[in-house]
Amino acid sequence: MFGFIPNNIELYKLALIHKSASLVLEDGRAINNERLEFLGDAVIEAVTSDYLFIEYPDRDEGFLTQLRSKIVSRQSLNVLAVNIGLDRHVISNGSTSVTQKHIYGDAFEAMIGAVYLDQGYEFVNRLLINRIYFRHLSLDELTESETDFKSRLIEWCQKNRHKIAFRTGYDKEYSANHPVFYSTVLVDGMEVGHGSGDSKKEAEQHAAFSVAQYMSDEQCATLLDRVDRLTQ
Repeated sequence: MFGFIPNNIELYKLALIHKSASLVLEDGRAINNERLEFLGDAVIEAVTSDYLFIEYPDRDEGFLTQLRSKIVSRQSLNVLAVNIGLDRHVISNGSTSVTQKHIYGDAFEAMIGAVYLDQGYEFVNRLLINRIYFRHLSLDELTESETDFKSRLIEWCQKNRHKIAFRTGYDKEYSANHPVFYSTVLVDGMEVGHGSGDSKKEAEQHAAFSVAQYMSDEQCATLLDRVDRLTQ
């Protein structure tokens, strides 16, 4: 899959074990890929920052930060994991794998963490950029796409001096095996969008998207101007 022979194969085995299929040791400790996922997340962000810094020498920090966020998002990493075939090897509880749709992206992070421990930073840097990003990632498509609707909405509110808040909590269908969150966007105390998702972050993005989908900046400004006049 990655084109090299591991030194410590046990690291890679561990990277494939989702927490729903944890191995429990005699002392009661649960063994899964969460620690490697934590490490891999940091490594991917560092390598991606290095990559974008070189690829876009004339772009500002805001552009680089936004593009990096798109690349390292759970959704993007999940797609990468499927594209390279990693999803076929992830070990998880059957019922959990259906509801937690980003487990392959989590396993991808854990696998990169394993490569880092096994081969070092320079090796994982070349692997991620030259073998994975080069083959499976389109920077042009990511640059043109808009995925961080929450940040865009917050920036718009700050620019136009409006207060924004996200009221997020468990949905009525929430359960341990089916985590669902529901979020409402409030601008100046008025409900303007709603969304749900498997995490608080995803629910808030969907809620912000519901605003962006139906209203342009001009329409938002017109509506909020009306609210301002009514409350004066």
